[in-house]
Amino acid sequence: MPHFLNLTDAGADGVAAMLADALDRKAARAGWPKGMVDADAPLAGRVLAMVFEKNSTRTRVSFDMAIRQLGGTSIVMDAGSMQLGRGESVADTARILSGYADAIMIRTDDHAKIEEMAAHASVPVINGLTDASHPCQIMADLLTILETGRALPGLKVAWLGDGNNVLASIVEAASLMQFDVVAACPPGFAPAEQAIAAASGRALVVTDPYDAVADADIVVTDTWISMGQLHAEEKLAALAPYQVDAALMAAAKPGAAFLHCLPAHRGEEVTTEVIDGPQSLIWQEAENRLHAQKSVLRWCFGQIG
Repeated sequence: MPHFLNLTDAGADGVAAMLADALDRKAARAGWPKGMVDADAPLAGRVLAMVFEKNSTRTRVSFDMAIRQLGGTSIVMDAGSMQLGRGESVADTARILSGYADAIMIRTDDHAKIEEMAAHASVPVINGLTDASHPCQIMADLLTILETGRALPGLKVAWLGDGNNVLASIVEAASLMQFDVVAACPPGFAPAEQAIAAASGRALVVTDPYDAVADADIVVTDTWISMGQLHAEEKLAALAPYQVDAALMAAAKPGAAFLHCLPAHRGEEVTTEVIDGPQSLIWQEAENRLHAQKSVLRWCFGQIG
């Protein structure tokens, strides 16, 4: 079963094929109304069940629009309104949803839940976010980078801030697509050592943000306080020197692009000057969640790669 729990499930060839498909399908829709179905309607008749245990804007709307544009339909469920929220097991939920829908996308906290879902589902399961990884976001990021005319092999990506799930998926992508990541994180907030070790020398963790951005093509950050975490003053104080501001962007390669998966806390991890500045690609990046996920869906149904 072609589950998409992490980027390695698709491998380098699968990721490359999905990105090529996303570029083509996005270009083919230029100027169309958002609700118009793609000309070939490749997922006509398919139903995507979406389960949300965490709040969502981009994941919810982009997946809903993705399956619609591909000719299918969706069922959107909040865990709190399901029996899952009242104690029904993930395994039983997977079996039930497999009888109603053709694929399942779940946005949750514990990565073990999505692995359990995939183990018991008889349809593809897609990771809409867990505390360990966020592969759909990185597919959108890679698509955005390609649209700037940059090639992925040999690229340098600088990460600033918390060593979280988004960074874990960027590091995973670096290993697959042969680019380099230098992450600047304060002591105590670095990513797991095994994640860095698994990147085959493509990832490095430093403590000085200027070391990370030196000669970087892409500068990336994320919110410092993840969903469900307390607004910890101690953590904010530790991360304050890693704020992406104009001075830090100026220290990167000329013309470097800025990415952020959103939502942003302006004045914390990034200044308004950067997020609304000419180097920021965040709105293009956000839209590309839709286009990248269309190709993820097609891959899960065996139509790509």
